[in-house]
Amino acid sequence: MKKQDFTTSFTVDQSPQEVFKAVNNVRGWWSGEVEGNCGGLGAEFTYRYKNMHKSTQKVTEFVPGKKIVWHVMDAELAFVKDKTEWIGTDIVFEIAEKGGKTELRFTHAGLVPAFECYGGCSSAWGALVNGNLRKLIATGRNQPDAFA
Repeated sequence: MKKQDFTTSFTVDQSPQEVFKAVNNVRGWWSGEVEGNCGGLGAEFTYRYKNMHKSTQKVTEFVPGKKIVWHVMDAELAFVKDKTEWIGTDIVFEIAEKGGKTELRFTHAGLVPAFECYGGCSSAWGALVNGNLRKLIATGRNQPDAFA
């Protein structure tokens, strides 16, 4: 049986290198506080959104212009019973040139419908990836809090 990981994608006019650069500007699109280094293989950073979400990611794949993977090493989600649902999951950004445009495919591998947080987390990822990140790529300007 195939896993039903949360995934979404979009296409932009910018180059794969510009998309890659925007994804790595985590503070420019992921609403909340980011502490640590996000931009390189082996880098670790902690993300916090108010008192609702805290997670620590490690960059486990970093292929310029093509792919970035963050492995969630620790997490605490305040709004669900199992506050550790994200631990061990992978946040994947795949970048590919398609017909003169660039496609960004985002997958949160391990975030599946069986998780209590799936509905809220997939909605949040949709706002952050399809909203904030897409706007950052298109405009080059950091985006405000998607949840304010």
